[in-house]
Amino acid sequence: MPRSIGQTIPKYRKHRASGQAVCTISGRDYYLGPHSTKASKLEYDRLIAEWLATGRSATYGNPAASITIIELIADYLKFAKQYYGDTTRGTYQNMKRGMTPLKELYGRTEAAEFGVLQFKAIRQKLIDENLSRPYINERMRQIVAVFRWGASEGLIPAVVPQTLAIIPGLRKGRNGLREPAPVKPVDLAVVEQTLPFLSSVVSAMVKFQMHTGCRPGEVCNLKAGDVDRSGAVWEARLKEHKTAHHGYERTIYIGPQAQEVLTPFLLRSAEDYCFSPAEAMQEMRDRRNAERKTPRTCGNRVGTNRRRKPTRIPDAKYTTQSYGRAVSRGCELAFPHELIHSIAAGKRTPGQRAELREWNTKHRWAPNQLRHSLATKVRREFDIDAAKTLLGHQSIGITEVYAEKDRKKAIEVARMIG
Repeated sequence: MPRSIGQTIPKYRKHRASGQAVCTISGRDYYLGPHSTKASKLEYDRLIAEWLATGRSATYGNPAASITIIELIADYLKFAKQYYGDTTRGTYQNMKRGMTPLKELYGRTEAAEFGVLQFKAIRQKLIDENLSRPYINERMRQIVAVFRWGASEGLIPAVVPQTLAIIPGLRKGRNGLREPAPVKPVDLAVVEQTLPFLSSVVSAMVKFQMHTGCRPGEVCNLKAGDVDRSGAVWEARLKEHKTAHHGYERTIYIGPQAQEVLTPFLLRSAEDYCFSPAEAMQEMRDRRNAERKTPRTCGNRVGTNRRRKPTRIPDAKYTTQSYGRAVSRGCELAFPHELIHSIAAGKRTPGQRAELREWNTKHRWAPNQLRHSLATKVRREFDIDAAKTLLGHQSIGITEVYAEKDRKKAIEVARMIG
């Protein structure tokens, strides 16, 4: 099998004309001293160690002033892919998308020349695209992070990220930019109306979130072996969760109602995920088979019309995207638009599409809203500290975002003391 370029270790060789030891890295020759001497071999070891420390970067040895921004981005993304992992919606993919305007405007610019004017030009480009203010600030923080990483690796002068870091972010209400609508709790009556249109697996995931307040990603990653059933309240200690890389632990507390939902999905090996897309697909096939109108003696027999090598097969677990799409499809079936729903998507007018988008905004909900609903309920009936512990937050400030303040309680207090 041929070895890929950039993965082999550069060799220690003899330069015949001069008698010196030489090593070639990224097309550049490094002379190490007289061949076969201890000093030249130590110099070779030092050189290789430095090159490996850069992640075998193609820009190793280039002067800081000569590295272009597109080379800096390539080196950073190589590091990010290894450090964060190449998940569908992880930090690596997020950073990859965030670097697009930087590459388009200044890809061939030397990284050492990137400054305040260039930074603000990219920010103005994002403003002109009518993106929300928090989104723009997040994209600009990502750009600063790439230059900070480049400085920490010795690829660019440290003054570049230091200069970018002093530029203040866009302030709320000061620039007339669009503010995103906050995520609100979902009315549980609406959720109950949606449940009959979901598979039993997705329906159980929704109910589990309703009773525990866990994140969508946490219910997707829950394994049978994570659940400790020794107490009256079960505890699920997750190995995979949002803040695991910070060294934080995450425990989901599972009460009697959540236990009733989860129990049928624990009958599997400890390393299997509780909620399986394959089971949901098999349920769909069984339902279609039960609703079949063609006599069983005619047409295809069950299972005979499947592809031997299908291009898509169910994953071992749900992702936050596939889970969200399943809920969205359930909402579409539960709350169809009376007039537009029956019109084929390609035949809808621009006005009908706009009307349908507005309808969907009012009649659809996302799994993360279940977390907000439980947080608000716990805050109302207990206190915010209880909501903080249940949601697995590290600070009450974060819980404030999830748990809506109780308006009725404020009105009662105002009536009594105002």
